[in-house]
Amino acid sequence: MSQPRRSEAVTVGILALQGAFVEHQAILQKLSLRTRLHVVLVRTPEDLQQCDALIIPGGESTTIALLARLAGLLGPLREFVRVKPVWGTCAGAILLAQSIEGAKKGGQELLGGISVTVQRNGWGSQVESFEAPLEVEGMRDHERPFHGVFIRAPVILSLHPSPSDPPIQIVSRISASLLPRTQTLVPLDEDDTDPRDPRTIVALRQGRHLLSTFHPELTKDDRFHEYFVRECVLPSVA
Repeated sequence: MSQPRRSEAVTVGILALQGAFVEHQAILQKLSLRTRLHVVLVRTPEDLQQCDALIIPGGESTTIALLARLAGLLGPLREFVRVKPVWGTCAGAILLAQSIEGAKKGGQELLGGISVTVQRNGWGSQVESFEAPLEVEGMRDHERPFHGVFIRAPVILSLHPSPSDPPIQIVSRISASLLPRTQTLVPLDEDDTDPRDPRTIVALRQGRHLLSTFHPELTKDDRFHEYFVRECVLPSVA
């Protein structure tokens, strides 16, 4: 599929209601691409209308959803997810899931878009946060590990695409030895990266959407943002 001409600009929005949106903005603005990239901080439906793609940052998923409702953004966001590329990181990954476990009392509003079930704070509380090297399929310089930062990260519990859904592509897994013992489906002495265990998946694609349970924006490595633009955004606007 052809990419936009060099003179054309692509607008990537970042949902800027709560969370690490400034960090995403800083990385996007430093990307070196053949296509000009325009970055918009999205706080209103009018902001969203400008965008060819959207990033939903890490933060607190219930707070982001509440603020989106107050801003009149929930409906527009759900429609946007239906037709344009979206990448959710950590809290954003929760919002892109079809269903969740461990929701706060009163429930959790979701945008949907990716056929997965996730568990909020799957690795535990803030003190269980950790960092780990990740191999990422299709990333530039893929033999160099990407530094994964997991802060109260969600865990992917299951994949359940319907026959009419785009296929799910696993982008990155984490060693099962790093999973909480209560989250491990496969004995660790059997296969440390056994594909039967969805809880080892930390990044995946489905159609035009990208999900990562960790925080690429909290590193100085721009390769994940480049991956999103190159693999998800540009083919959608060509």
